[in-house]
Amino acid sequence: MKVLILQASPRANGNTAWMAEEYRKAAEAAGHEVTMVNVAKKHIAGCLACEYCHNKGNGACIQKDDMQELYPLMAEAEALVLAAPIYYFTLCAQIQAPIQRMYCVNSPANVKKMALLVSSYSPNVYDGAIAEFRDICNYWSVENMGNVTAKIDEQKTEDTKQKIVELVKKL
Repeated sequence: MKVLILQASPRANGNTAWMAEEYRKAAEAAGHEVTMVNVAKKHIAGCLACEYCHNKGNGACIQKDDMQELYPLMAEAEALVLAAPIYYFTLCAQIQAPIQRMYCVNSPANVKKMALLVSSYSPNVYDGAIAEFRDICNYWSVENMGNVTAKIDEQKTEDTKQKIVELVKKL
């Protein structure tokens, strides 16, 4: 299965980046083809709601930024994994921009399954992000494989790694 991981942590050795890397390693070990993109290091603007894509653009966004690299990867992916830190009760801005820019094509053409990896220093901050993720899965009509959360004392632990490996088994 072709898996695309959108990793949204700006910290190269941060907790979310670790979770995404553990998912990548487990998925590749299981025989899946994995591409990981650090969207936090990309220049992706938010949607302008200009409707160019639906009027003159024939599904193409008028903005020409690093999102152009993601559109073909999203179109080819069969599974999409969102890996995002939680800074303030929801998915971080770095993952929001690519999600919202999918407006021009409505949903990724071949994605059948999605998973969510989220970390935070605080407990009890995941409900909004998980609800948003669930809603995206429902809107895109894809299988929600589930999520792994990791608060401060769960980050970079063997227990969290095992939860990630279990999530990969749902591919």
